Amino acid sequence: MNKDSKIYIAGHNGMVGSAIKRNLEAKGFTNIVTRSKDELNLLSEQAVSAFFATEKPEFVVLAAAKVGGIVANNTYRGQFIYENLMIQNHIIHQSYLNGVKKLLFLGSSCIYPRDAAQPMSESALLTGILESTNEPYAIAKIAGIKMCEAYHAQYGCNFISIMPTNLYGQNDNYDLEKSHVLPALIRKMVLGKSLLENDWAALRNDLNKRPIEGVDGSAGDEAILKILNKYGISNDKGEVAITLWGSGSPLREFLHVDDMADSSVYLLLNYDAPDTLPSHVNAGCGSDVSIKELSEMVQKTVGYTGKINWDATKPDGTPRKLMDVSKLNNLGWKPSISLEEGIKKVVAAY
Repeated sequence: MNKDSKIYIAGHNGMVGSAIKRNLEAKGFTNIVTRSKDELNLLSEQAVSAFFATEKPEFVVLAAAKVGGIVANNTYRGQFIYENLMIQNHIIHQSYLNGVKKLLFLGSSCIYPRDAAQPMSESALLTGILESTNEPYAIAKIAGIKMCEAYHAQYGCNFISIMPTNLYGQNDNYDLEKSHVLPALIRKMVLGKSLLENDWAALRNDLNKRPIEGVDGSAGDEAILKILNKYGISNDKGEVAITLWGSGSPLREFLHVDDMADSSVYLLLNYDAPDTLPSHVNAGCGSDVSIKELSEMVQKTVGYTGKINWDATKPDGTPRKLMDVSKLNNLGWKPSISLEEGIKKVVAAY
């Protein structure tokens, strides 16, 4: 890759895509091509074909995807498998047809079996049953990895894949219905703290920025309290409590999105599609914490002093998801942002 190589980032407005764009620009890459959802419908084969024929990118970063947390994955199962398959099929195939020099496909740690040996190595792929709550998304991502491998095997395409662990950071999604665990925790704690301090100005400001089911800061007190209660943020006679899903016992690994972007660009510059399988590379920090420990870290950082309740009737998801990152480490890359430092940055930005 040269500094003026034409690089198309699919999903540049998302958390990962925007971080990769920032990372490339910081490294001096100047010819980055982007399209918003309104400008290019990635679900349309015709639209994607026309885009590639016109732009002829030399390198492609496939960061576009329909994503969400456990609730969204379990609720919108059809959308998750259909939209992700269509997006990646169109972009990978058009990259082949238009002679793209290298493509980086971004997947997810949920590709591994629910009960995979920990930490999960790349070789664990397709060795067991997937976690049911996010199976449609996982199957789509597995298909993307295999499509990259198949196009390399048949056509010689230099298409590679990176599988990140749980990500957080700038441009994250704070929708309480669809977000991942860390941004959901941060927002619940911030809103809970505002309730605890009877700071209605802060509550209304938050809802104006990110309405919940159409309820924004202009709504009445009762309507605001009702929607907050629906999402586990309650105020019963001055006693504020936050309800979190599950038992708090599952273990999760977290990587700051800026580290994820740096590892992605590192692979673009230093890793080519191998003939031996598996070809994909795990990206993570190599350590994990329980959801309960994570909630305590967020609670301390935000300064929320109310109650935390755990709803054991809700699913925990996979018991543990720790990535074996020895392959990436051996390639010469390691993360630089600790979880504590990262949470402080994210809370301050929020």
